[in-house]
Amino acid sequence: MNPTNEHQHDHDAMKSKSGGYGNHGGHGGHGDHAAQFRDRFWFSLALAVPVVIFSDMFAHLLGYTPINFPGAAWVAPILGTAIFFYGGQPFLTGGWAEIRSRRPAMMLLISMAITVAFVASWVTTLGIGGFELDFWWELALLVVIMLLGHWLEMRALGAASGALDALAALLPDSAEKVVGDETIEVPLGELIVGDVVLVRSGARIPADGTIETGTAEIDEAMITGESRPVQRTVGDSVVAGTVATDNSVRVRITATGEETALAGIQRLVAEAQQSTSRAQALADRAAALLFYFATVAGVLTFVAWSIFGSFADAVTRTVTVLVIACPHALGLAIPLVIAISTERAASAGILVKSRLALERMRTIDVVLFDKTGTLTKGQPTVTDVVATSTDLTQDDVLALSAAAEADSEHPLAKAVVRKASNRAQLQQASDFQSITGHGVQATVDGHVIAVGGPAMLRAQNLTPTTDLTTATQVWEERGATVLHVIRDGQIVGALALEDDIRVDSAQAVDGLRQRGIRVAMITGDSKAVANAVAHKLGIEEVFAEVLPKDKDGAVVELQNRGLKVAMVGDGVNDAPALARAEVGIAIGAGADVAIESAGVVLASNDPRSVISLISLSKASYRKMTQNLVWATGYNIIAVPLAAGVLAFAGIILSPAVGAILMSISTIVVALNAQLLRRLNLRPQDN
Repeated sequence: MNPTNEHQHDHDAMKSKSGGYGNHGGHGGHGDHAAQFRDRFWFSLALAVPVVIFSDMFAHLLGYTPINFPGAAWVAPILGTAIFFYGGQPFLTGGWAEIRSRRPAMMLLISMAITVAFVASWVTTLGIGGFELDFWWELALLVVIMLLGHWLEMRALGAASGALDALAALLPDSAEKVVGDETIEVPLGELIVGDVVLVRSGARIPADGTIETGTAEIDEAMITGESRPVQRTVGDSVVAGTVATDNSVRVRITATGEETALAGIQRLVAEAQQSTSRAQALADRAAALLFYFATVAGVLTFVAWSIFGSFADAVTRTVTVLVIACPHALGLAIPLVIAISTERAASAGILVKSRLALERMRTIDVVLFDKTGTLTKGQPTVTDVVATSTDLTQDDVLALSAAAEADSEHPLAKAVVRKASNRAQLQQASDFQSITGHGVQATVDGHVIAVGGPAMLRAQNLTPTTDLTTATQVWEERGATVLHVIRDGQIVGALALEDDIRVDSAQAVDGLRQRGIRVAMITGDSKAVANAVAHKLGIEEVFAEVLPKDKDGAVVELQNRGLKVAMVGDGVNDAPALARAEVGIAIGAGADVAIESAGVVLASNDPRSVISLISLSKASYRKMTQNLVWATGYNIIAVPLAAGVLAFAGIILSPAVGAILMSISTIVVALNAQLLRRLNLRPQDN
């Protein structure tokens, strides 16, 4: 059964019209159905007012004289019939659909209740059998209140599902395509991979791509949840829907339409809102069982009141049981929490692919982080520079090495160039040579500059000074890569390069430990490198020198200790481990948001989002539990009251009062789920 049983036929129709929930159009469904129930509610309410006023029973209850004029007796039957067929149409068709699908649930219960009231009222109006079963005003109020409850429900679901509409609205209507020396405005649908577009300051990027020219601060909050703009420059990837806040850039398109990160996020949010969990399965079974419980209770009520009371009492009590037993609140208990929690998560850059993964996150004992690209940035960074020549400063050594490395494509060379570019203008080099296994060599300002590791020193028969050796040994002990800088055959300095730890990694580890969750790290790097990173972050357990294909073995080892594991990796070579863990979390996925092996995708690179994920898991499960307890408890107590077990004490519920209580129960569940919106999922500084 799908999450919301009573609307299964509606949802199927919606999906067939829109082509599924994965696109923008698919989420007009909740809004359309909310409008349908709204219109029927106001029309039925307008007709219900005179029905109630002209009711003899209602007049007797309030102590006024019924309005009387020729034909007054037909006001309630005629208007009540209109209410039954027009206002009750969604429930009648829904009940019939449940009969055809052999999945009886609340729509069938509602349709049974209003049909019994309608038939009994006409029997009385026509004087058949001498019965006094005038239920016109109860029927009118019952339909009106049911329509109100469904309208409120569809509004709530529509608001939660509106996250997808908000995502789709991030895209501009057109783009400025660069053609030669000019730009022309074109619709987004005409962009193809390879096109170059101009994105002006303050404008949204129309499609995924890489920056060709320019540097800008990009606001990625709507995709990653990161509140601060991120600087992007030539060669960096940018995502559709994000905003260039300060400068204009030219972007070469790498993905359009359904292939963009934004489209992928839309698909994930839609899939998550439709996915099920253990709590949902429980609610589905409870709603189905409640139908049979209510039916049996209705039959027993009818028989008991027919024997010990009157036929009119039997019909009245039976209608009330059918009304009050509608599992409306139960049907809403889980789907609304799912919709709101996934929408809240998406707004914070947490893309929940599997509801079961989110549900399991609250029970996790240990979080196993992959080091490279997760706790660290996944790219080398110059962390230390030393100069051994008296005529050179550290900045001079860095500048010379960067000039020599400028034409190299090696990651270490790019790291050196990137570091030097932040400090000064690079010098021009000539006669560049890449010496395989050794390093590079080039002529800079008339000097031959060579940059390389120990192999370069051996090739040139050079020996570092004692002071330099002491410095580089400290670097090597913490796992850094050492490059020596040679000028005209003499060592003039050295550089230390390390995989830079993310600024937020230490806060993520501390936050998890404060919550009683163990933290472990796994990497293919050497033990020296792994232990150095673990020491900086305060991680006690380390799996080092592990091949990608063997990473899932570490997960199994932790599980064999009785621990429930959440694996956090980059989603590329960590796929087996992500799949093996109780919860697989892919971090910093960028444009590749459809990672099959992960149950959750963190669109940002902030490992603190794992803490937010745990908070969301606990909060959403708590709301599910509260709603289930309320909805089931309400029915357990209300059905016997509706059957009249306290009639001897003068406590009798009318069908209209039963409808009011049922709607109040639904509103309580809806309001409780809405409290999830108060949960702050933005990563917080400790």
